[in-house]
Amino acid sequence: MKSEKSSFAVFFGNRGFFPASLQAGARKEMTAELKRLGHKVLTLDAKATRHGAVETPLEGAVYANFLRENAGNYDGVILCLPNFGDETGAIAALKDAGVPILIQAYPDELDKMAPEVRRDSFCGKFSIMDVFCQYGLKFTALKPHTVHPTDRRFADNIDYFDRLCRVVKKMRSMTIGAIGARTTAFKTVRIDEIALQRHGITMETLDMSDVFARMNALKMSDSAVAKKAKLLQKYTNWGKTPKHAFETLTKLGVVLDSIAEELRLDAMAVRCWIELQQQYGVSPCILLSEMNNRCFPVACEVDVGSAVTMCALRVASGSVATCLDWNNNYGNDDNKCILFHCGPVPQDMMTCTGEISEHAILANTVGKGCSFGCNEGRIKPGPFTFGNLITDSGKLKFYLGEGKFTKDKIPADFFGCAGVAEFPDLQQTLLTIGLEGHRHHTAVTPGCVMAPVKDAFENYLGYQVTAV
Repeated sequence: MKSEKSSFAVFFGNRGFFPASLQAGARKEMTAELKRLGHKVLTLDAKATRHGAVETPLEGAVYANFLRENAGNYDGVILCLPNFGDETGAIAALKDAGVPILIQAYPDELDKMAPEVRRDSFCGKFSIMDVFCQYGLKFTALKPHTVHPTDRRFADNIDYFDRLCRVVKKMRSMTIGAIGARTTAFKTVRIDEIALQRHGITMETLDMSDVFARMNALKMSDSAVAKKAKLLQKYTNWGKTPKHAFETLTKLGVVLDSIAEELRLDAMAVRCWIELQQQYGVSPCILLSEMNNRCFPVACEVDVGSAVTMCALRVASGSVATCLDWNNNYGNDDNKCILFHCGPVPQDMMTCTGEISEHAILANTVGKGCSFGCNEGRIKPGPFTFGNLITDSGKLKFYLGEGKFTKDKIPADFFGCAGVAEFPDLQQTLLTIGLEGHRHHTAVTPGCVMAPVKDAFENYLGYQVTAV
């Protein structure tokens, strides 16, 4: 998936003791580089202030008004210091920006240190950071301390900041669907709906009886059902699946899509057992897989915490996400384990196209032929970021970490979709997760995006985060 990149408002800071002539070049260089990297750029008209930059409180007020007029059109601010910059103008301009702020300072050149050409942004950056700290204004500062916009490291910093901004934007206004009640046996997935709401995350609930009524009202000849059937047929292998199971799953897929659209959901957590098996003879895993594959996060077992985390990881990575079990040790290797679930893993994370089977564990309870819908396969090797959420005394508490899926083999009779995962210190990770009261699920997305997610969570959103 090609992610939608953040739009940035760019602020240029000036200090009267230093050459204002540097502003024009910075404006041109910064704007060009951000556009080259695929971002929309908003800049204050160069004629709106004395040097096309901000120095005084009055010029800061002009910039603040510019931000108000463009509210909703930018996801973050890049505070650019072509020279030392002025902290008073900067705080007047940005104290109510309401979005993440990245402070970038130009480097000096050793052959340009005369008063008429030197920048001293190296020093000025400290002044800006100091005063922002005094005011309690959150910001981001990255390595190296000074960097030119055309330097490769600047592009790396913008990539980081882009991911951070996407997470902050999504988490401040998110709607999660909880489809069905929490399974009685799983107190582990309990969550505080009010705590979520106080952090901008709305939880909408729907009873399974409503889902079943909607399914029962559909016919295979309905246009939406026929369209869904074609999509699902192409998505995975259905060779062993009874006709009734495929048709039932197709109707359920239409219902889940319609609920997501009606409630304007950003993600969903679904009650996946045991009524669906008992009353309809299916397991919905394949539907979760397909929805996850088109970057609509869906968690199993009404695990809203996993759904929220999947959503954050997905927007950070610009890729897919899934919900997995911390399931099995891997022989005697203390730093490897098997991450697994019955089949919600998106095809983009699998080594090859999956194959529909019945749920091997639930079949022992409800009987053979009553749980078709698992998408069997293996998770492809590569690095990943993982984490999850619990609520505790009104607080949102996350853990985050990184690992890699390996090429290690899994026993042939291991059902569902699984992969061998390796971690730097798995045993400590597991101990930390368990002692802090986190659940047996973990949200996973490909790639290493822990750093910007953690920064967004802690610095801008006020969540508690444990790095594992």
